[in-house]
Amino acid sequence: MYMNRKWEIIFYKDVEGFCPVDEFLETLSEKDKTEMNAWINFLGNVGFDARRPQADYLRDGIHELRVKLSRGGTRTLYFFCYGDYIVLTNPFYKRTDKVPDSEINKALKYKQDFLNRYSKENIGKANANSNTN
Repeated sequence: MYMNRKWEIIFYKDVEGFCPVDEFLETLSEKDKTEMNAWINFLGNVGFDARRPQADYLRDGIHELRVKLSRGGTRTLYFFCYGDYIVLTNPFYKRTDKVPDSEINKALKYKQDFLNRYSKENIGKANANSNTN
């Protein structure tokens, strides 16, 4: 249903400019960074059509991108907004069977902050300040 469209990827940044995705990417080897960016591009190409094992819906509008890197399985939480955008919120290494509620709650907090600061009309500002792929 959504396969023929391209989604715009935005990395969430707080009001001080802290970007969890950028911070995470900086910790990766070049090989893992390339792998992670390839999966982010994949998500931008498939959007809602991303399914297990690459992606999954968690709860309350929060989804996870599942990427296996050299140091283990990672999850990057994200949400869809305004019909054309995917906002990546917080990546982390998954150490337990279940995604920790603390990570989902963090993504929900970031989502609320993002939606409070950006409307459909001014989301271009968020996109212009983001490291899109």
